[in-house]
Amino acid sequence: MSQNASGGSPWADRSVALLNVAPHFVTQIAQRFRIHRCEEAFDPETEALISQFAPVNGALIAKYPKLRLVATTMAGYDAIDTKALQERGILLSTRQSIPDPCVSDLALGLLIAALRRIPAAERFTRNGNWPGGRFTMTRRVSGRRMGIYGMGRIGKGIAQRAAAFDMEIGYHNRTAKADSPYRYFPTLLEMAEWCDYLVVACPLSEATRHKVDGKVIAAVGPEGCIVNIARGPIIDEPALVEALEKGLLGSAGLDVFEDEPRVPERLFALDNVVLTPHQGGVTPENHRDAIATAIDNVETFFRTGRPLIAINLDE
Repeated sequence: MSQNASGGSPWADRSVALLNVAPHFVTQIAQRFRIHRCEEAFDPETEALISQFAPVNGALIAKYPKLRLVATTMAGYDAIDTKALQERGILLSTRQSIPDPCVSDLALGLLIAALRRIPAAERFTRNGNWPGGRFTMTRRVSGRRMGIYGMGRIGKGIAQRAAAFDMEIGYHNRTAKADSPYRYFPTLLEMAEWCDYLVVACPLSEATRHKVDGKVIAAVGPEGCIVNIARGPIIDEPALVEALEKGLLGSAGLDVFEDEPRVPERLFALDNVVLTPHQGGVTPENHRDAIATAIDNVETFFRTGRPLIAINLDE
């Protein structure tokens, strides 16, 4: 069933489809546009679609003949059928370039938890093992070198937090950023050889798929740590598991996986890895900010013909 916006909105007569949007946000969006939920109704006049952390496939895109914009609350767009958008000339907006403190926070949390073995130490204490002897010694977090793969908005947030831990920071991107105060490495392998901690914060693409391979993992080394809060397929997962099992990599903090929600079972037996279920952006604050950005993108599109954040699908 469609819901009509109040007469006070300049876009009250513009049709917007909602995919996987939480009910309290539906109410908020309905104050601005004429809306319907994709799961419940269909409006052939739909011009924009807002997706809350959900994939948008070609079949859904094809359903709407007048669709001109897809606004996703996700930062990446590997779950969007960009080929279908390109074929129709439909624009795509994400929350790229918008600060995402929740994901940056988790990256540091995973790093600390992995290096200090916090989950294992918590189990040791909770199981009553402390009277029988001390827990194993763990490594200091601060004062070391962090290499960040992807110096975008999340990478910058991670760097800012790492600086508070007196870390020396380097990064690898396709090209150096002129405004970045951090050391640039032209190749990922060079950075991996230099750093103590490698944090993966880049988008998933064909260029980045399995870019963190066995050589890169080995370069980080048996005292190093790899954290991934980006996308699972950026890391060669079997190579990572093997390195952790054999002690070729010291530890890892992983929020994302190649075939999530399935996680390699061999990781479950390892105390040198911390696992979370793709929780980086799963906070009420992040969801609120993401929806607000999507709404801004749609309103700006209706006003100017372009969203605030337009993704170049030709890259």
